[in-house]
Amino acid sequence: MSVTSLAKQSESGAGQIAVTMDDLVPIFRERLAAGQSIRFSPRGVSMLPMLRQGIDTVTLSPAPAQLKKYDLPLYQRDDGKYILHRVVKAEGTYTCIGDNQFVLEPGVRHDQIIAVVTSFTRSGREVPVTGLTYQLYCRIWHYSRPVRHFWRRGIGWLRRHLHK
Repeated sequence: MSVTSLAKQSESGAGQIAVTMDDLVPIFRERLAAGQSIRFSPRGVSMLPMLRQGIDTVTLSPAPAQLKKYDLPLYQRDDGKYILHRVVKAEGTYTCIGDNQFVLEPGVRHDQIIAVVTSFTRSGREVPVTGLTYQLYCRIWHYSRPVRHFWRRGIGWLRRHLHK
């Protein structure tokens, strides 16, 4: 999930001030270093259906020394873009992918990791990432990726050919 910017109401209430992740990450790092967690609403569609833009929130905590499969880190790519995707392979570097994506992103280094999601809020309910339901979702979603890819391609083909 690309995390690009947030809007914040100005103190006068007259307008909005654009706040970028570049503005927020130093604050995130300071709070995380103090042992605090951070809650925010990520933007983008790459983590659908789990995280819905503008509706769901995530709670970030300091990253452990080594991430494991199915952890959900917030990291910064070498191009400067901030990403929130799931780890699907952890061997030296990490391979990550969004739930709504089909192309793996290998080579994510630990020094790029800013924080890790410890829970998220969906429909007003707090869901810990250590919970059985979440862990089951991760496994089903990860192992169904090839099937989902062909399903999506088939639906696209049907739409193109039936709507002519």
